[in-house]
Amino acid sequence: MDDKKPSAWKRCWKVLKQPSAKYSLLTLLVVGFFAGIIFWGGFNTAMEATNTLEFCTSCHEMRDTVYQEYKETIHYTNRTGVRAICSDCHVPKDWVHKLARKIKASYVELPAKVLGTIDTPEKFEAKRMELATNEWKQMKATDSRECRNCHSFQGMDAHKQRPKAQEKHLLAQKQGKTCIDCHKGIAHLLPKEYNDDEE
Repeated sequence: MDDKKPSAWKRCWKVLKQPSAKYSLLTLLVVGFFAGIIFWGGFNTAMEATNTLEFCTSCHEMRDTVYQEYKETIHYTNRTGVRAICSDCHVPKDWVHKLARKIKASYVELPAKVLGTIDTPEKFEAKRMELATNEWKQMKATDSRECRNCHSFQGMDAHKQRPKAQEKHLLAQKQGKTCIDCHKGIAHLLPKEYNDDEE
């Protein structure tokens, strides 16, 4: 008489093949796996589509204001041909922080678009200081994480910098400053109300 119990693998396989109400657990897992891949691919594709320059400048609020300012900066046209687009500066690269940023955009920026909060140049200018201050706070809180995707103290060759830039960067490094402490207005016009002396 054989009193051998089925192996753990065989028991597991048997459970997987047993039907639920209509389909086996294995069928549900396989279908779920492939559905997950399709969902993830679609979700990631949508996330990346909202990171393009074309998407960012598709609304007139951005196209007619900050995009025009940005086109006059070194981040748009420079001797090396390296272009930083909106998402390079305003959207984190790592997935967790990127998702958080996209969620924030969904409940802050989309309602503002629908309500027409900055839909005219006059409304935009009236809000420019508030918008800039919010962005500067965010950059300060992350130690200018997005700036540092391209720029770092370790990657700088101080000997190739002008003397004043060398001095400022060495001082900033010693004082633990972050990019946005000194480089406000690097890609967009400063608000008229901005006062450097207040900081």
